[in-house]
Amino acid sequence: MFKHILVPTDLTERSLTALDVAVKMAIHDSSLVTLLHVVETIEDGGSEDFTNFYGKLGKRAAKLMDKIIGGYQNERISITPEITYGKRVREIVRYARDKQIDLIILSSHKVDAIDSVQGWGTISYKVGILAHCPVMLVK
Repeated sequence: MFKHILVPTDLTERSLTALDVAVKMAIHDSSLVTLLHVVETIEDGGSEDFTNFYGKLGKRAAKLMDKIIGGYQNERISITPEITYGKRVREIVRYARDKQIDLIILSSHKVDAIDSVQGWGTISYKVGILAHCPVMLVK
């Protein structure tokens, strides 16, 4: 059903649940899976010091992503790691549009029914609203 699934990750344990779901779906549908990490940058952070800092964060993320992907080496799919730099929501939505992603699967937290205002500013909520394709939130 879905040809290309995008799984944005912040490289935490919680985000791996979304990857588990994506892998199961990809095996069933023979889909491609891309694991995307966005290194958050700040405005006016173009100095050499910041460039070196972001480069180090990217290298660290690449190592962690390789380790995560290695946990799925016995599955019948390949997972492509991608790292981008910028604002997380903007980069996830842009990547999905540019790469013609069919489905985005990302982790989310439960929204408190009593204090529901807090949940609306999350990355997962913003991606769900702005993405051109379906978005599955995994709790």
